[in-house]
Amino acid sequence: MSLIPSFFGNRGSSIFDPFSLDVWDPFKDFPFPSSSISRENSAFVNTRVDWKETPEAHVFRADLPGLKKEEVKVELEDDRVLQISGERHVEKEDKNDTWHRVERSSGKFSRRFRLPENVKMDQVKASMENGVLTVTVPKAEAKKPDVKAIEISG
Repeated sequence: MSLIPSFFGNRGSSIFDPFSLDVWDPFKDFPFPSSSISRENSAFVNTRVDWKETPEAHVFRADLPGLKKEEVKVELEDDRVLQISGERHVEKEDKNDTWHRVERSSGKFSRRFRLPENVKMDQVKASMENGVLTVTVPKAEAKKPDVKAIEISG
């Protein structure tokens, strides 16, 4: 019976109290050498971005709940690369606080997209509303081929 409490947290919780039960995670302290990203911020690091192409523009939408526009950067590089990045900071911890769960993601994220050649790099617009970042990259007008009518002789 002495092994059972070791599978659960050492916070003095009772294994008979379902509200104080900590589920044992065998991989909690396991170092993952391929990544320095902890499990706590992996959801934020893998920020999902939708990319839609319309006849007029390329539209990117990223869900960034809880972030302010000051915490997000949208950058364009010379070689037509759009980069969306930012960081959510962990709340300051007071020594008198007792955390029961931490599920909201924190940490840095960065997503990069190579844009096609037919974009107007100098007219990109970004807006953020209700935690959704929208980046609109207008398309350059497709050059229509010059057609010259040639008179047929004879």
